[in-house]
Formats: sequence, structure tokens, C-alpha cells
Amino acid sequence: MKRWVPAPLLSGFLFVLWLLLSGSLDPGALLLGAAVALAAPILSAPLRPTPVRIRRPVLILRLFAIVMCDVIVSNLAVAVGVLRAGRNGPTSAFVVIPLHLRDANGLAALAMITTIVPGTVWCELAPDRSALLLHVFNVQDEARFIAHYKARYELPLVEIFE
Repeated sequence: MKRWVPAPLLSGFLFVLWLLLSGSLDPGALLLGAAVALAAPILSAPLRPTPVRIRRPVLILRLFAIVMCDVIVSNLAVAVGVLRAGRNGPTSAFVVIPLHLRDANGLAALAMITTIVPGTVWCELAPDRSALLLHVFNVQDEARFIAHYKARYELPLVEIFE
């Protein structure tokens, strides 16, 4: 069964989405929706990362709360930095962050967190996944920023995924 439907939840969502987008329950729409729902997961299987193994699921809620607080604080900090750019402009910099996180799913989560938090942009990941290059909107102390980034985002992801 797993060979024909490798991702049953994904197939179900695709089928329902197809029916909603087509706006019809006629046999042709049902047949085409079923074909898409069965074929898409099989054809996209090589693109999916390794299966997710979550070690500490409760920590996900804590990390989510931290990220949401950081989004609010960073939005305000970036807004203030932009408004004061004429007088005391921000000190933008590229920062290299050494990584301990190696799990593909954890790195994907780290990339999303970095993208969501205003003032940080994920620029490059080293080929061996040992370092990450970020562009940061305002960096006063690079070592302090690195320690902050690792403690708030990378360490919880290591505990969750590795």
C-alpha cells in the first residue's frame, strides 16, 4: 500500500484541494483529482528530505513562542532603525555562524525561522553544512549576535531533530 500511496495525508489534501479548485463533483473531476493525488507524491518523492524524527515535541511550542516574540521585537527594531537611518544608521553586516545542526529538516526549519524574523537574511550554507552566512540589518556586537542566534534558534532545533 505504501508503494501506491507513499504519503496518504498529502494525497488526501491534494484530492480535496483539486475538488475545491475545480468546483465540481462530477466523475471527471473526481477521476482527475484522484490521479493527481496519487501521482504527485510518487513523482515528488525524490525531492522530499529524510523522514522527520522529532526527539522533543514539547520544545516545538517553546521555540514557536520564542520566534513569535522575536518577530514582534525585530519588526519594531527594524522600523526604528529605518526611521533613524539618517541620524544613526544601522550597522549592517554579513555574519558567519558556525553550525552544529546537521539534520536536513532542522536546517530547513532554521532557514524558515531566519526568513521570518525581520532583519536577518539567510545568504549561504557551507557545502559541508558547518557554517551559515547571514546578512543582519543591525549588528552592534557580532560575537553576541552569534551566541544569541545559536542559543535561541539552533540549540532548540538540535534538541528537537538530533
